[in-house]
Amino acid sequence: MLIELSVTNFLSFCETQILSLSAHSGYDELPGNHFSSEIPRGPDLLRSLVIYGANASGKSNLIRAAKFIQDFVINSAKGQEGDPIPVQPFRLNSRSGLAPSIFEMSFIEEGVRYQYGFAATPERVLHEWLLAYPKGRAQRWFERYYNPRDGREEWHLHRNYLPAARTMWRDATRSNALFLSTAVQLNSPQLKPIFDWFAKRLFVLPPHAEISADFSNHLVKSEEGRAKILQFLNMADLNIEEIHVTSRTAEEMGAGDDDPEYLKTLHALLKQKLGDWEWEIMDVLLERRVSDTGEIVRLPWSSESQGTLKLYALAGPWLDMMAHDRILFIDEMETGLHHNLVRFLFDLIHASPNNSRSQLVGATHDTALLESDAFRRDQFWMADRSPERCTRLHPLTDYKVGRGADKQKHYLEGRYGAVPKLRRLGN
Repeated sequence: MLIELSVTNFLSFCETQILSLSAHSGYDELPGNHFSSEIPRGPDLLRSLVIYGANASGKSNLIRAAKFIQDFVINSAKGQEGDPIPVQPFRLNSRSGLAPSIFEMSFIEEGVRYQYGFAATPERVLHEWLLAYPKGRAQRWFERYYNPRDGREEWHLHRNYLPAARTMWRDATRSNALFLSTAVQLNSPQLKPIFDWFAKRLFVLPPHAEISADFSNHLVKSEEGRAKILQFLNMADLNIEEIHVTSRTAEEMGAGDDDPEYLKTLHALLKQKLGDWEWEIMDVLLERRVSDTGEIVRLPWSSESQGTLKLYALAGPWLDMMAHDRILFIDEMETGLHHNLVRFLFDLIHASPNNSRSQLVGATHDTALLESDAFRRDQFWMADRSPERCTRLHPLTDYKVGRGADKQKHYLEGRYGAVPKLRRLGN
């Protein structure tokens, strides 16, 4: 469960900006859209957030920040000393390029609230910390701080919370790697739940990335998974009769004696590169019924609409998110989809069983969601630019918005900010 994401000096973020999934205690509408965090003094958490903003306002950079945090936690221990850290500070003033980028996430895993963050430049990690709140009180599990004045690194590793090999983990942590990543690579049982939250709970679809159908393809290989994907697609009014799946292994795709020479060469190269690794190519076709004869037809994948292809690709991750309490960040989710389908995707999250803890953070330009009766007022956030061209985040709750307010009209009029400021074309 995600509580909060904080970003400082990264891409279009220059000053610290915080995105919070805590439900507003003053709102009582749509109680199903939030759930109890079930921790001491913990807030109720929203099942979804919708982020609006003009083009180039920075809402996509928030998704990029979440992706950078996840990738750095998972991969930083795998590199070499001296490898640059792929962090990009704010470039539109002279000060920020010399300062570190800072990230922090507050989340709940296995009934414990954690607060983990780090500060880094392209050269090294300057600061890293982890606080745990198992009984509502803060425990500092570890903290490291690099002092640029004397070139020394100061460490605090709590012996009660990190017993055994903590000194070995510290000594193995490179200057351009995270202690969290290194300790888990060296089999720290205490830190593995925190690492696994980033690796397995958090799911980020980065901006402009094509949504792969691989996960959905994996699900439809089983009869149970195929039934779930089929139900998902037909709930979205696609009228699919069945999903037809065929697969071919490497051996089945082997070049025959009568095949052209280039196919034989290609197959030999693949076998040389992949060795004995088993791989297969899947063909998935959606079956529909002819209206007047009842005959079943399988249309080529290339003839399916972009919306159908996107829904099929999203079906696997969406079902997995709801089944395993994952947190999904997605950018411009409305691309290629009708407004009603975008709402359908949110409705699935909001209608999750009471014991479900899945969450969705989506950036969009679909302003019709503002007038939907499927959202609470505290589920809307705005990304705007300051005069210094820095991204600023603010919730709709910063404004006096009545329950019956015409939020879409007011947003497009600019009352909440986060809209482009257009100028007339000069003569």
